[in-house]
Amino acid sequence: MDMVASLSRMNGERWDKVRATREVSSIARRLVAARPRYQSVAKRTGVPWAIIAVIHERESSQSWSRSLAQGDPWDRVSVHVPAGRGPFESWEEAAVDALVNCAPYAARWQDWSIGGALTLLEQYNGLGYARRGVPSPYVWAGTDQYRAGKYVRDGVYDPRAVDRQPGCAGLLKAMMEIDPSISFAAGPEEAKPPPRSGPPAPSRASIRHPAKGSIGALFVDLVMRVLGRR
Repeated sequence: MDMVASLSRMNGERWDKVRATREVSSIARRLVAARPRYQSVAKRTGVPWAIIAVIHERESSQSWSRSLAQGDPWDRVSVHVPAGRGPFESWEEAAVDALVNCAPYAARWQDWSIGGALTLLEQYNGLGYARRGVPSPYVWAGTDQYRAGKYVRDGVYDPRAVDRQPGCAGLLKAMMEIDPSISFAAGPEEAKPPPRSGPPAPSRASIRHPAKGSIGALFVDLVMRVLGRR
């Protein structure tokens, strides 16, 4: 099992037993109140609006003047990773760019089960914590699944540092209490577009072979060529 699949399973298990250790209901209400703006981006990217909301909170404390990608002002070229993005015409345009064109390319993500959604959020911040075998504060800060440990700057991990921002999991829990329509039920298979409907292709074994030279034989010959038999 690869790291991402293993992490999705582990994050799903953590979610089932998580308990909040920090009060975040006021933040959750603020995020839910902005649902229409998040939904406008969700429609263009396929990323659930609640996921967009918690990323916005983590990256910029829900500042509408800051980009979803890294918290830099969206009306100028970004200097933090991902650098060189923008300027954009609006917060929404910057958000679409962040989800479609920047790693981890959230708009391409298929697994919107809760374990998959939390793993996408963890990848948004990086898999350095997963490689260390510790819960990511980006996801779990403010819950009993996280105690300490934080990258205080690029490549520098302090096991004693504590992330004071609320993590995405606790925010999602609080948002779901306010808005029960928020759910994460679709796994990788469910998230894939359904196959096209229509009559099944004819089975090669079921095609009868009329006498050679007849109109029926010519038709069968044409069908078999289309199917790649001849």
